[in-house]
Amino acid sequence: MAYCPLDNLNIQNREKLPVLEFYKRFKNDLKLTIHAGETSENSCILEVGLHRPGLALTGYTSVYSSHQIQIIGHTEWNYLESIGPGARRDAFNKLSSFNAPMWVVTHGQKPHQELVDMCSAKNIPLFSSPLYTFEFIFKTRAILEKYFAPYTKIHGSLVDVFGVGMLYIGDSNVGKSECVLDLVERGHRLVADDAVEIMQLGNTLIGMPDALIGHCMEIRGIGIIDIRSMFGIHAVRKIKKIEVLVELQMWNQTGGCSCATDRTGLLNETESIMGVQVPHIVIPVTPGKNLTVISEVIAMNTLMKSAGENSSQAFNQRLLERIQKKASGENWDAFLDMDLTPYE
Repeated sequence: MAYCPLDNLNIQNREKLPVLEFYKRFKNDLKLTIHAGETSENSCILEVGLHRPGLALTGYTSVYSSHQIQIIGHTEWNYLESIGPGARRDAFNKLSSFNAPMWVVTHGQKPHQELVDMCSAKNIPLFSSPLYTFEFIFKTRAILEKYFAPYTKIHGSLVDVFGVGMLYIGDSNVGKSECVLDLVERGHRLVADDAVEIMQLGNTLIGMPDALIGHCMEIRGIGIIDIRSMFGIHAVRKIKKIEVLVELQMWNQTGGCSCATDRTGLLNETESIMGVQVPHIVIPVTPGKNLTVISEVIAMNTLMKSAGENSSQAFNQRLLERIQKKASGENWDAFLDMDLTPYE
């Protein structure tokens, strides 16, 4: 039985993101300025959600999502401005019993002193940003969705062929790296070799290189090579959606492959990776077989299918129609369907 790196995947999830690490990493992207909680060590973001505490500021806290990032947008800020210092103090005194991971004031507005006092007293990080509320929420949610997404690592190679993300798996020494190297030499782009990091975003699988390996590749007999340094920046990419799973299996004359190969293209086999179904193609490997050209054909065929053109189904339909005509006694001669336009 061939080795399958998809069996018993070690799927992991990150449980928390320290707020100060979030600030350190994304302060430029989100244009964050810190006003309180600079020394906080316990504040951590635990989920993707962001909350606008409009009702909580009025005193209704029965369904207050205090465990999420708190956003003071244009509407909330103007409400706080309208009620005056005393009412603001009462509102934030009531909210001080809840432990929000962080507060953010958007639209470039200055945090009210009562909010600053509450965050300072509880050592809760307080930030402001010139971004509009919708823009800040959109960017932050995208960051957190990627951070908290389920992720795993498999032994394989990922390459971008004509814009199609193709993940190669198979036994060691079956020729995955050599095939990918040949694809890179033909102008396609390497994403990862040997170790592919995969994260699941909804029903999409995103592949990227291992942080340590990067875009390096091991070629037996040569050693470690750096694809970016050797072929240029255009030969690599940092991230790519996985759209096709290509399994390379050694072919032997007696037993063939360990699983059946599709000869018509009508089976539409898929493989589950982290619960996401990915088209699965098995390619038997024999000496001298041009896996590079086959890979390009797989990519182009995938693009045709996404455009609504399925060669296998079209051929099968023509075949069935011809069988039906023959069964009904209709005479047919292939010569009659030929293009008889005179040669130039």
